[in-house]
Amino acid sequence: MEEKIAIIIGAGPAGLTAAYELLTKSDIKPIILESEDFVGGISRTATYKGNRMDIGGHRFFSKDDRVTNLWTKMLPVQGAPAYDDKTLGREKPLQEGGPNPEVDDEVMLVRDRVSRIIWRKRFFDYPISLKPRTFINMGFWNTAKAGFGYIGSCIKKRPEDNLENFYINRFGKPLYSMFFESYTEKLWGVHPSNISADWGAQRVKGLSIMKAIKNAFGKIFKGKKKREVETSLIEQFIYPKKGPGQLYEKMAEEIKRLGGQIVMNTTVNGVKINGGKISSLSAIDKDGKITEFIGDYYISSMPVKDLIESIGKDTCGDEVYRVATELPYRDFMTVGLLLNGLKVKNKTKMKTLGNIVPDCWIYVQDRDVTLGRIQIFNNWSPYMVKNPEQNVWVGLEYFCTEGDKMWTAKDEDFIANAIKELVSVGVIEGQDAVLDSTLIRVKKAYPAYFGTYSEFDKVKEYLSSIENLYCVGRNGQHRYNNMDHSMVTSMVACEGIISGNTDKTELWNVNTEKAYHETKEEESKQS
Repeated sequence: MEEKIAIIIGAGPAGLTAAYELLTKSDIKPIILESEDFVGGISRTATYKGNRMDIGGHRFFSKDDRVTNLWTKMLPVQGAPAYDDKTLGREKPLQEGGPNPEVDDEVMLVRDRVSRIIWRKRFFDYPISLKPRTFINMGFWNTAKAGFGYIGSCIKKRPEDNLENFYINRFGKPLYSMFFESYTEKLWGVHPSNISADWGAQRVKGLSIMKAIKNAFGKIFKGKKKREVETSLIEQFIYPKKGPGQLYEKMAEEIKRLGGQIVMNTTVNGVKINGGKISSLSAIDKDGKITEFIGDYYISSMPVKDLIESIGKDTCGDEVYRVATELPYRDFMTVGLLLNGLKVKNKTKMKTLGNIVPDCWIYVQDRDVTLGRIQIFNNWSPYMVKNPEQNVWVGLEYFCTEGDKMWTAKDEDFIANAIKELVSVGVIEGQDAVLDSTLIRVKKAYPAYFGTYSEFDKVKEYLSSIENLYCVGRNGQHRYNNMDHSMVTSMVACEGIISGNTDKTELWNVNTEKAYHETKEEESKQS
């Protein structure tokens, strides 16, 4: 019997998962084509002089046991307890005992989730909590305005035809203005009133003031009944000792061991379609050599815009080509700063190495800076930092569009401005706190929900009609998926390939509010 081959475009979480699924559940041989010289995509771990950077930040948490089991198969969780029913609504810990992270390198650590907002140099929980400190930091008048605004949002609901109305319906206008509007505009480069509510449905899902109230009371009045925990409210997650790239590098090694192939520095630049199927594709390597790849199945995690450009207007038609090639994306820049300390003090009850603030992320809501978010890599894992006892290693995250003023700025100028902004929001004392710095740019980090996105169904319908093509992952579906959802799309795609099912409906429904979130809630209610 002739060997079947699957050509997989991209070695990020989705592409690697697809290859692993095919190798362990079928006789289909995967060949992965990766344009970069590293695996993991945006989930890679970058390194700079012994310090590691998680590009964008990646919590390893999933409501889908298939994903969790795959993660922990690659890297076992250190010690017990890992997840437990008190924090994540799981019926039992993932692992009783395990390797010692002080000795073993290939492990997952259990981490406390702390993400806060900094607004007017004061910290607020993210998502917004109902703790006394929240109201003290807001002050009496802001608290009163927030309360009346929320009541107003309960009485009169706005049509959810944009992201602004989506947020206001759940939090009221004052809280939206304080804690969502500025950051969202930084992230996308357009005002929330011009962004589809689809983004909120995927990323925020059921989160609201009422959900926060239920979560708070759920902690006080703990019962035996299993609680379904909103992803944004989890209190613990697991994390590879040396960052997310460690896990995907491990997956790549396993794929090669099982007989799969990964071709690096190779970019797809042409796709041929005959009779409603892909017959072959071409790819160019770093030396300019073009190679043709022929497979029985094609799994794509490359940006939809690039995929359609590779197919060509003459094949897909003017309308599909127009919508796809005008799809918007947001690009990403991270400034890594090695610091001798922080100005902000740890006023929480959480213990940290060096007693630094315990946050993994700090969302910056101040409107007078372009800085969007701060990562403190020490708190993701102390093993991310070369000398965690002496230094604090942070990432300052900026959202931009390839070719704009931020993207094209000289590295030294951009870094100097980033340091000034970090001083202005009160996180460090001044320039003297910075020992070293670096800058990383990432293209097409976030598929955006404005512009021709409103017509995306035309593109989706066309791509779904190509019998042996399966679009997976964040960029492959132009959907702002979490890492686990991207992996699930590949699992569903591989199920279709192995069973011979060419209907792509279930594949495109992964992480839609109806197909993922509500279904999980119903399962919880019935159990």
